[in-house]
Amino acid sequence: MKPSKEHGRQHAPTKILLTSISAMVAETTTFPIDLMKTRLQLHGESRSLGSTRPTNAFRVASEIVRREGPLGLYKGLSPAILRHLFYTPIRIVGYEHLRNSLKTDGGSLSLGAKALSGGLSGVIAQLVASPADLVKVRMQADGRFVSQGFQPRYSGCFDALNKIARAEGVGGLWKGVFPNVQRAFLVNMGELACYDHAKRFVINNQISEDNIYAHTLASIMSGLSATALSCPADVVKTRMMNQSEIKEGKIMYSSSYDCLVKTVKVEGLRALWKGFFPTWARLGPWQFVFWVSYEKFRQIAGFSSF
Repeated sequence: MKPSKEHGRQHAPTKILLTSISAMVAETTTFPIDLMKTRLQLHGESRSLGSTRPTNAFRVASEIVRREGPLGLYKGLSPAILRHLFYTPIRIVGYEHLRNSLKTDGGSLSLGAKALSGGLSGVIAQLVASPADLVKVRMQADGRFVSQGFQPRYSGCFDALNKIARAEGVGGLWKGVFPNVQRAFLVNMGELACYDHAKRFVINNQISEDNIYAHTLASIMSGLSATALSCPADVVKTRMMNQSEIKEGKIMYSSSYDCLVKTVKVEGLRALWKGFFPTWARLGPWQFVFWVSYEKFRQIAGFSSF
């Protein structure tokens, strides 16, 4: 018997709790890769200071460990966890609610409808979680200041929130929100719709039962799709969010479009996919850990498969 919408709403708090726990496990597991991705995306900005030395993910990782120690790989973890306490439950539970609301009895949604549902749920989630995302980027970038002999800008998550709000206003906490929302739409359009569609394709075509193998295949496909779609917006978002308030009367980028144009002009079109490998290398394991954990928790709680 198909569960009623009222029944689904009654279970929403439990699903929110399960998504939060699963997201925290996945974020902690894959956070060092996310840090490398952020440092790679910010690397090209140093060209304006006269540094043109090329780099890669392995060189970035070794430099972080050498200069900041192994714990440097987890710089910015606390705001990342805080972000996922809002971001992941809203987008996952929101997508499932939209999907079930649009689905007709006995029918299934088209890939386009799933993509739209995923994108919209991602936009709403990112609008709520954007301040925590900003703090995460700033704290991850702080390691570069420490390696150059400067004091870090922020001592912790709440110190960063307080300093940004005081120096740049409350609206400063949503700096870069436009590219952030663009990225969230693209990521969730690719991730949620592709995972949902791929998993059902694997099961319906008897490639695998609804188990860890189906979840793994679906997470790999959704990770590739989400990365390819979102990487340009992710580069712009990272650079917009990292720039501090006006310094000496100037800021590096006046808008997302200005950031996009300057990045392509200075570093070439390929720079928009800078950090593609560490992005996918993080999304793949992140989604594997998250979806396997979440599906297992749902099973334990007595819910049907996502």
